[in-house]
Amino acid sequence: MSRRGWALFVVMSVIWGVPYLLIKVAVGTFDPVLVVFARCVLGAVLLVPLVVARGQLRGLARHWKPLLGFTVLEMTGPWLLLSIAEQTLSSSLTGLLVATVPFVAALAGRLVGGEEPLSAVRIGGMVLGVVGIVALLGLDVRGAQLVAIGAVVLTVLGYGTAPLIISRKLSDVPGVAASAVALTVTALVYAPFAVPRLDQFSGAPVDAVAAVVVLGLVCTALALVLFFQLIREVGPQRALVITFVNPAVAVLLGVLLLDEPFTVGIAVGLPVILVGCVLATRRTRTPEPVAVAPA
Repeated sequence: MSRRGWALFVVMSVIWGVPYLLIKVAVGTFDPVLVVFARCVLGAVLLVPLVVARGQLRGLARHWKPLLGFTVLEMTGPWLLLSIAEQTLSSSLTGLLVATVPFVAALAGRLVGGEEPLSAVRIGGMVLGVVGIVALLGLDVRGAQLVAIGAVVLTVLGYGTAPLIISRKLSDVPGVAASAVALTVTALVYAPFAVPRLDQFSGAPVDAVAAVVVLGLVCTALALVLFFQLIREVGPQRALVITFVNPAVAVLLGVLLLDEPFTVGIAVGLPVILVGCVLATRRTRTPEPVAVAPA
């Protein structure tokens, strides 16, 4: 991977490890719908003027179908589902479950005709990852959390397939423009439900308001721009390797700042899931062609 690729990888690993903490803080005060709406509005306010100034809105209409698909799979569905899930789940557990995104990406890439085969090593990595998830859920999860876990599963499905749309259908669309459109559409979808709840910001704790602001400006607007660049630099499956580091960041922040417990399930499941993810997305080496001397 190039230096630029590594730089984007490191930055994205940290930036998208933080949202689990911020969402947990935000939904403690605000309705999940309002959290999603606010982060989208803040992100759109930052990106739309930039896109207009660059003249990057021209020609986007012909890409409306893949743009809509990306919006639904990456934002409209997952962000609300995550916010709902974190009303019940810890930020640490949520981050660990989202670490399974590379499995979905690897399978989805193969199903739609990905060039890299699912080798024995990659299949073994997926199996190992499932073992880690079973260990994590079996040791930490109570029956009352099953609905929240289901919400995270749907989020994982969205996150795992959205990058394929970017690489296959939106390769010629500027990342900033696609992000701005997606944020605007998602904000409009949730506006009828969120606007009546805006009074929740009145007298809200400073930490909750700050969490929403950082979530919108840094973990949404800036992160999406960088994510598009990362996908184009290293490919969709390699880009999702950031989810190897995201859980560690989420666990660390949850334990240090939210006093979330470092449980047996995390201690057992985290390393197993991460090793499984590494193997599951390992690049398959193709043998070099053998030179044949002319007869």
